[in-house]
Amino acid sequence: MSAGHSHGHSPQYNLGTSDYGRAFAIGITLNLGFVIVEAIYGFIAGSMALIADAGHNLSDVLGLVVAWAGARMARSSPSRRFTYGLKKASILAALINALLLLVAIGAIAAEAVRRLFNPAVTEGATVMAVAAVGILINGATALLFAGGRRHDINIRGAFLHMSADAAVSAAVVVAGFLILTTGQQWIDPVMSLAIAGVIFWSSIGLLKESVWMSLAGVPAGIDVDEVEAELGSLGGVIAVHDLHVWPLSTTETALTAHLVAPEVESDQLLGSARDLLRRRFHIAHSTIQVERRAPGDCTDC
Repeated sequence: MSAGHSHGHSPQYNLGTSDYGRAFAIGITLNLGFVIVEAIYGFIAGSMALIADAGHNLSDVLGLVVAWAGARMARSSPSRRFTYGLKKASILAALINALLLLVAIGAIAAEAVRRLFNPAVTEGATVMAVAAVGILINGATALLFAGGRRHDINIRGAFLHMSADAAVSAAVVVAGFLILTTGQQWIDPVMSLAIAGVIFWSSIGLLKESVWMSLAGVPAGIDVDEVEAELGSLGGVIAVHDLHVWPLSTTETALTAHLVAPEVESDQLLGSARDLLRRRFHIAHSTIQVERRAPGDCTDC
């Protein structure tokens, strides 16, 4: 049996600090400033909804910092100890973000329940004014990451969190209006529980995908059976085995495979396989082994 081997690594969509470093810096600055303002006015107005939203926004600031750090680390060069570099740092950043969200949800829900049984007077006008500012800041921050949300779960996480925050701030405005018009103080903690529910719902997808990628699961959007079928359809290929697909980072996917092709020239087949993987599945980092084993040859059996 003879074999041909090729390792292919071509340019791929790469979302790093060169593209979003400024967006991270602006987003962190805007949201940190708003957290401080919202927390101060939340205490002044006695609004659990504002304080809860400030706590969540603080977790988002930490999340943006973690995501930015992960993106920078993912761009580091390979070394003797980390032969792929630190590409998986972006996956870990997404996982940490998801866990931070769960902590924020627990804190918000616990305090809201406490306020249900121990209500306090809330200044509806102050709540509405501060939350309205939050709509603008969170919405603007979300737009900074809108362009990369389809390519990187870090960026998608930032976009979804900021979009959810804008929606949550809108809900807080509604709570303030209802308190002003009805005088019912229970509206504030109930709205806080609703906020916690929204955050939880929006974070489930991020948590599932980040855990999946941390375990080297096949990235979303790639069907291994389809990849195998496409490689098997290449001219001269009679079998595909030892096929593995896993994420190198939140933006890069790797593949290894053995192609059994007794009659095809190796270089031509390898070039066709790499082109197929890039074009059809956006897999740019591939290691492919071409085997010359003839049908029925069980030398390796």
